[in-house]
Amino acid sequence: MLIYSVLSSHFRRLAINISNSMEFQILPFTLKLCMVISICIIGKKCGDWLLAVKIKSGKDEKNKREHNGSKRTVPTSVNYHFTRQCNYKCGFCFHTAKTSFVLPLEEAKRGLRMLRDAGMEKVNFSGGEPFLQDRGRYVGEMVRYCKRELHLPSVTIVSNGSMITERWFKQYGDDLDILAVSCDSFVPETNALIGRQQGQKNHLESLKRVRHWCAEYKVAFKLNTVVNIYNKEEDMSANIMELNPCRWKVFQCLLIDGENVGELALRNAEKYVISDEDFQTFLQCHREVPCLVPESNEAMRYSYLILDEYMRFLDGGTKQPSKSILDVGVENTINYAAFDERMFLKRGGKYQWSKADMLLDW
Repeated sequence: MLIYSVLSSHFRRLAINISNSMEFQILPFTLKLCMVISICIIGKKCGDWLLAVKIKSGKDEKNKREHNGSKRTVPTSVNYHFTRQCNYKCGFCFHTAKTSFVLPLEEAKRGLRMLRDAGMEKVNFSGGEPFLQDRGRYVGEMVRYCKRELHLPSVTIVSNGSMITERWFKQYGDDLDILAVSCDSFVPETNALIGRQQGQKNHLESLKRVRHWCAEYKVAFKLNTVVNIYNKEEDMSANIMELNPCRWKVFQCLLIDGENVGELALRNAEKYVISDEDFQTFLQCHREVPCLVPESNEAMRYSYLILDEYMRFLDGGTKQPSKSILDVGVENTINYAAFDERMFLKRGGKYQWSKADMLLDW
């Protein structure tokens, strides 16, 4: 209000001074009137604009204080992207291979314990491709640690499935609740266009093999699909029903500046993007699939707590990192993620995520 009143009075004084000047007196009356009115209007417009900015700034600051202070964010469900390396080259990937860094295993375990102590109930290990590091041993040891030492209700992994072996299931399968495999198409040519493959490896054969092992070793099987320009018209219903996942997460292709769009990005996903209408059409086509769980861009952006390879929380909109929880703790970093708990619950983020509670036909 102070800025508004000072600016308004300044323009009023300016109008009075001009009207009293000798040069102004000799001008025709109509022109004099127009000049004075114009100065007053400009002054009021500037004042109104500054006032609006001040009000918005005050609201933003109030919201920030309320978000950071009045309610403590509990990391109930955390996605730990411990590696950025991957053997696939999906064109829309939003967590690309910008570094090859992976924390020492004991440091990662220390961070996981800190998260558990702060309230974490579920951890999801992702990448990159989680099974690339030490041929799956690294992620396997974290899975075992989280289940046997930290006693987390839910331990899950998202993978492309191409690097998983039966030996891994024999060694670590008991401690894994859910394994999610990414599959964007059941047409090999479409997977090739997307980049969901490595060399001559058949992604769909890997998918079916992993599905069989999940049933054999009693790990709940989940499927993830990103709807994009190349698969938006594909009817996957029969294939999904045959695989029978406990959940089929269907994501709308999402752009993240610096990751899959923009000058600093390693990908350009703009050509993969679909409209909201296209996404809704895909969902409508698959409305009879009972395990379908849709996630639009709006639902995704701030409803995940994401840790990067340094155990830094990432802002849901910009992917800019906080300080590492290993350096300053969970409570001093978690609000940086701008986590929207209401959207997390609305999109079905909290569900029956422990295989001990699932009534699955193995």
